[in-house]
Amino acid sequence: MNMIQCIDVSKSFGEKIALDHVSLEMQKGKIFGLLGPNGAGKTTLIRIINRITIPGGGTILFDGRPITNADVQKIGYLPEERGLYRKMKVGDQAMYFARLKGMSSRDAADELKKWFVKFGIENWWNKKVEELSKGMAQKVQFITTVVHKPSLLILDEPFSGFDPVNAKVIREEILRLKDEGATIVLSTHNMESVEELCDDIALINKSHVVITGGVNEIRHKYGSNNVELTYSASEPIDSMPGVFKVLSDTDDSGRHTAVLTLEAGPSDALKSIASLPIAVNSYRELVPRMNDIFIKLVTEEE
Repeated sequence: MNMIQCIDVSKSFGEKIALDHVSLEMQKGKIFGLLGPNGAGKTTLIRIINRITIPGGGTILFDGRPITNADVQKIGYLPEERGLYRKMKVGDQAMYFARLKGMSSRDAADELKKWFVKFGIENWWNKKVEELSKGMAQKVQFITTVVHKPSLLILDEPFSGFDPVNAKVIREEILRLKDEGATIVLSTHNMESVEELCDDIALINKSHVVITGGVNEIRHKYGSNNVELTYSASEPIDSMPGVFKVLSDTDDSGRHTAVLTLEAGPSDALKSIASLPIAVNSYRELVPRMNDIFIKLVTEEE
């Protein structure tokens, strides 16, 4: 079942078309990657889902019905432009945001202090935001986004500015929140995070959807029928016309690593390889990375 369904959503700002009949489905309990180059329309779509911006046309369904202002209480939104008030105390500000999402003072204080301890910033409760490092401030912003236990989390570049250790902490929390039932929309340029975290993605470019679907499905779709074969033999193998072509073969004291392009079906290729006078050590499909697919599709659009 879908948590969010965008149906023919359009938006223009003067002569500029930001979104052109965009239709997407974001499934409950999954992590959905919203990808695209700068200026593609991702932020506009996010702001429409959050009811910050009104669409020029189309419909947003939230849990199967047209989204309302009341539904915004069930959304946690971490914008790319961080929005903490620098002169306020950290604890006061966190309480303010939690109360805006409908939490009682007692529940907000209890939940926030649990998160502050988890992130190792409990000693910063009475410090001003301007005294925090960028990483500390981003932790506070993440906490204020998730403290009210939203059913939908929208995270725009959540790893920006984090060192590898703290980025790992945030990744683990995102996966934990997914395991607890949250639906998560992840807008990022970090393709490694997309492969690691996302179940489904959509690539938006020049205001329209270029491709959408499961991450593994898309990676296989844009594969080139290449496989890596490692084997032991005194001599390298030769191409077998109609079955496979050897693109490269490196020899390390009789242990070979070859890249093959399959010209027949995988089962036929495996049977042919098994008939060769070699000792096969490993055989794996070479699936393109999301980064390569992103560049290919955006470049083709250009």
